[in-house]
Amino acid sequence: MLNQHPAQTDRIRVLIVDDHEMVRSGLAAFLLGAPDMEPVGEAGNGEEAIRSCEQIQPDVVLMDMMMPGIDGVDATRIIHERWPQIRVIALTSFVDDDLVKRVLQAGAMSYLLKNVAAAELASAIRGAMGGRATLAPEATQALISQATRPAAPGHDLSPRELDVLALMKRGLSNRAIADELIISRSTVDFHVSNILGKLGVSSRTEAVALAIQHHLVD
Repeated sequence: MLNQHPAQTDRIRVLIVDDHEMVRSGLAAFLLGAPDMEPVGEAGNGEEAIRSCEQIQPDVVLMDMMMPGIDGVDATRIIHERWPQIRVIALTSFVDDDLVKRVLQAGAMSYLLKNVAAAELASAIRGAMGGRATLAPEATQALISQATRPAAPGHDLSPRELDVLALMKRGLSNRAIADELIISRSTVDFHVSNILGKLGVSSRTEAVALAIQHHLVD
């Protein structure tokens, strides 16, 4: 639903994106009560958000994450690519480590929870206009958890090393792997040595067991 108002250059023009009408209504009422902000449109999903951005060019988008069709992350990415001047604030009900990382990488300026105080939300909107990010404490913790979490085994294997590992899993010898991939035996030996080193194991059997355990190859 689009609820366009006359443009006022002294106000921050905000698009509200959420698949729950009650949430949109509450946010619109909050914005109408702020002297320097105005709601210029509403959208119930990512597709509508993209169309609304094209039509009304808001300053800030309050973006829900979990919506049918195009979700908040993909909508944020598209909006950021097409209209980089539009600031997107992720406004969601929960924090997931991966979700926080993905939406910020997609171009969101800030990440807030829907239980945020009105004054904090207003400050985040004003901050976004000035290029300042605002993160809920839970979102900050999620980013810290992401950064300090040990990398999964095999994360640094190259595509060719994964090919070799898949053939090792099938029980092929280095000579058979070389024939299968049409490469030299010495090249296979080199790849196998790298695989063992990267996985932190000392034998082919251990490498295959780890590959199966962590679903590194089909």
